[in-house]
Amino acid sequence: MRRLRACLGAAAAVSLAAVGTTALVAGNASGATTALSNRWYAAAPYLMPLDNDPPDAGAIMDATGLKAFQLAFILAPNGGGCSPTWGGTAAVSSDTAVQSVVNAIRAKGGDVSVSIGGYGGTKLGQACSDPASTAAAYQQVITKYGLHAIDFDLEEPEYENTAAIRNEIGAAKILQQNNPGLYVSVTTAGTADGTGWFGKQMLLEAKSQGFTPNNFSIMPFDGGFNGAASQTSALTNFNAILQSTFGWDQATAYAHEGFSGMNGRSDTGEYFSQADFQTVLDYVTSHNMDRFTFWSLNRDRQCTPADNGGRTSGTCSSVAQNSWDFAKYSVKFAGVTPPTGTPTPTPTPTPPNTACKTAWSSTAVYTAGNEVSYNKHNWKAKWWTQNEAPGASEWGPWQDEGAC
Repeated sequence: MRRLRACLGAAAAVSLAAVGTTALVAGNASGATTALSNRWYAAAPYLMPLDNDPPDAGAIMDATGLKAFQLAFILAPNGGGCSPTWGGTAAVSSDTAVQSVVNAIRAKGGDVSVSIGGYGGTKLGQACSDPASTAAAYQQVITKYGLHAIDFDLEEPEYENTAAIRNEIGAAKILQQNNPGLYVSVTTAGTADGTGWFGKQMLLEAKSQGFTPNNFSIMPFDGGFNGAASQTSALTNFNAILQSTFGWDQATAYAHEGFSGMNGRSDTGEYFSQADFQTVLDYVTSHNMDRFTFWSLNRDRQCTPADNGGRTSGTCSSVAQNSWDFAKYSVKFAGVTPPTGTPTPTPTPTPPNTACKTAWSSTAVYTAGNEVSYNKHNWKAKWWTQNEAPGASEWGPWQDEGAC
């Protein structure tokens, strides 16, 4: 809080604190449910509500018993500025689409957390001038949706920018102080050693600001991992980093540690099966870790064919599975037994009678909003691109709009 007062002065700091408290009350008045237990927010898998062929959250809840969803991602506007948007394009201030998803989840007794950052796009920590303005932008999201939980996904390329990370960590601390009871997670890249140099610098920044979230989570995938054993080894190594950075004993470090996996085939061709998820879940629960989540529910269904021709997809897992197999591990982490039974695998749906757009060209220049067809799917450009094939990377410039 000292950093905030230095920027705004004592009176302004008190005013922002009042805004934070009022925000939760206003958010609750606009439809938020009573907060779930923190264990549910810690178990919430990621869901893109506007991209990657979003599945029906209510159907997932019915099939698995899942109650919490991690909605992704809040970014700065693609055109610049320090205001929150979904994916860089849909302003939070005028949003109705995500709000309807939130309302439907809450109507069934569930709730949401919102994740900020992620891999692609410009982050608010990069676009805003200081921690206070960054926090004010995120406060708009908390107020809009009456949030009880928020996730800071700090990774490439943002976490290589020391000023941006200072803004993000400072904002997280401000939000934590101004919204009593807010569950805050920080997610960053995982390596075999736990996390890399930039991840360690992020932890040092948190230490220097006196900020302690509910957990620091690593993502042990896309880094040469091979199944659960490599992931649990990384979690053990990350625990040692937390101990050395913050002066915690082993148990305290585990109590502030989390796991964020990727179901099925990762971007770099690693495979994480249902059995791998169970092994990591056993490790997480036996060490009393704080969080177990994964990317993503949009991918938690079987492709056609099941291996997707050896490709990674943002809308299916590229492994043989029943629909929502991986979500059930999150439910188990929350302490609930998922419904039994073996549902019929649900392949990625093919919308009927959808015409294909003009075919993608490797030589053409595309800007945000341009639409093309490629491999019998329609795609929309998220930002300027040339010679980047649609679907080549889940984090690439193209949004999959479904089969055509």
